[in-house]
Parts: sequence; C-alpha cells; structure tokens
Amino acid sequence: MKATNNNDRIVFLSVPESLRGRIDEISAGDFVVDPSIPLPVEIPADQEELDLEQLSWEMILSGMIKIIEREPFHADADYYRQFVLAVKPDILKEFSEAAILKARNRDFELSLEILSALSALYPNSPEVSLNRALVYEEMASALDGSGREAEAAEAWTEAHTLYVNLLAQNPPLPNVLFNAGFFYLKQRNYEKARDCFSRYIPVADNPRKKEKAQSIIKEITERSLDDQVFKEAYDFIRMGEEAKGIEKIHQFLIRHPDVWNGWFLLGWGLRRLERWDDAAFAFRKALELGGEGCDTRNELALCLIEQGSLDEARKQLEQALRLEPENIKVISNLGILAMKQGKHEEAAGFFRTVLEYDSEDPLAQEMLAQLEG
Repeated sequence: MKATNNNDRIVFLSVPESLRGRIDEISAGDFVVDPSIPLPVEIPADQEELDLEQLSWEMILSGMIKIIEREPFHADADYYRQFVLAVKPDILKEFSEAAILKARNRDFELSLEILSALSALYPNSPEVSLNRALVYEEMASALDGSGREAEAAEAWTEAHTLYVNLLAQNPPLPNVLFNAGFFYLKQRNYEKARDCFSRYIPVADNPRKKEKAQSIIKEITERSLDDQVFKEAYDFIRMGEEAKGIEKIHQFLIRHPDVWNGWFLLGWGLRRLERWDDAAFAFRKALELGGEGCDTRNELALCLIEQGSLDEARKQLEQALRLEPENIKVISNLGILAMKQGKHEEAAGFFRTVLEYDSEDPLAQEMLAQLEG
C-alpha cells in the first residue's frame, strides 16, 4: 500500500485484524478506541510502500503525530492525540530528554523536530515551549560562534518570541523566569534580566538557583548595568553603528569608570572599527577590573594578532579555551593564529576540531580547504 501523501509518507488504514486485540487493550480512563476511525501510518524511510506484516506501534504513533503537527484542526486530531498518550503515557519525559540530548550534541534540527512533535501533543505546555526556547538559544550561540550571524539572529528572535509568550502567562513558571533572566543577560538587556530574576525570587523552587538570581541582581545593581545608556551603547554597536555606541559607552564610563563590562563594550566597538591599539587597551582594562571571562581574552587576542604579538595572543586564547573548552570562536582563532605562525598541521587540527562541533562552519571549511588544497 503506497502513501497518500508523499511528503509525510502516510497511509490511512482501518484497524488491521492483527492489531484489534492489542488496540482494545489500551482503552483506559476516558479514552476508548474507536475502530471506525482510520489509523494514519507512516511508511519507514527504507520502504517504498507499507508492508502490513511489519506494521508497528512506532509507525502508527509517528503517523498520528505527523497528522496532528501538520493538520492541528484535522477532524480526528484530538482522538489521535489521546491515542498516542494512551499508548505512550511517558512520552513527554521521554521526548524531552531526547530533544535535550540532541541539542547538547548540536543536532539542533532533530531536537526541534522532536519538540515540534511534543508541541502538537501538548499544545499548551509551557515546559515544551521553554525547552524549545532553550534549544533556539543554544543554536543561536553556536551559529554566532561559527560567524553565521544572520542565521543566529533568526534563532535569537525565535527564542525571544517564545520567552515573550511564556512570560505573558499568568503566572509564568519559575523556570521560565529563571531561564528568561539568563536569556536577557546574553542580550545585554540587564534591565529585563533583573526584572525576570526579581520575579523569580519570591517563587523560587531551588535554593541554589534563588541564590544565583540574588547574586546577579546584586551585580547588575552595583555595576549599574541596567543603565539605559549602557543598553543604548550595546544596541548601537550590535547594529553596526559603532561610532554612536562608543560615544554612549564613554558617557557610561565617565560615571562608572570601574565597571569592567563598560570597558569590554568599548573594546568591542573599537575592535569592530579595527582600532586595534585602543581596543587592546580597553580589553586589558576590562581584565584588570575583573572581566576575566572567555570573551574578553578572545577579543584581546584578536587585537594582539593584528598588532603582531602572536605569542601573547596564543597565551590569551589558551586561557580562554581553558574557560570554555568547546568555544568554536576560540578554537577557530587558534587555527588562524597557527596559520600565521606557519604551523599548518596544527592549524588544520584546530579547524578539524571546529568541524566536529559544527560540520557546516564556513570559516573552518574555507581554511581547511586552503591548508589541504
């Protein structure tokens, strides 16, 4: 029997005699099997047409989920949803864990496919939406690290949309508030981050997370990171208006000269304008004031490379890599540095490592082609 829909590879069957007894067994609670409703079955990818002798629950459930996903208003969508949950009552936990594992392995496409299936089964679940937001965040960070800024921007937007909807729920889940706080930290929207963490503290469901939220609020307040001028400076630089951003961050630093984040932002704007000496000074100042994170050392290394201080650049990159061993930007920059030092075999090794994390990284592909060509 061939599929009626080539895209989904789905056929509709009346309940086969071989399954009637087994299907009757899953009638439970409010769910009762209706043998008059046809079963959608997805034909496996390695089969041209359906072989009834190989019919399995997985093929039936997959077909039902596909119908619910693609046709949420299908006449039998609710029935199929109840059927799946009756056969697989633990599917929310099982699929959520699978999606998270795929995301950790950077298989973001499959992770989102799994969560899309869960969204179809649990259309109003904030837990599923939160997991989708977290996957889009991880995807965006990975794309940023590979220099694929346009794709990263789309992923950040998807995550932001999900968080906006989740935060609008009354009341939002504690985990939504906590994770949204970190999302806005990454966006340098410290005012919004502080708001999320402040809302989390009264409903905190984990003492360690509550302590972390309190610590972040304290740092934002003490460093005046929720200052509107700081946010404007970041937005200008991010949007490619570096001169305006640098002017704004100078205004911030006049009032808050000991805030390392301000010096980092200044260095970022200057580095994008290729003012290597001034940018290096700003990044060193950020390090001096406590901003000893991976990003600061990586940015300083870029300036040092352009200044010709290759040994010092390597030292900074190695320290950055110890802080974040899987940071693709740092590994790529170590590869570029090795090329400049004439260490081509070592450089190739760094770029191969990048491709192990992201097989489509354009810079690593280009550099490896040069080295191996």
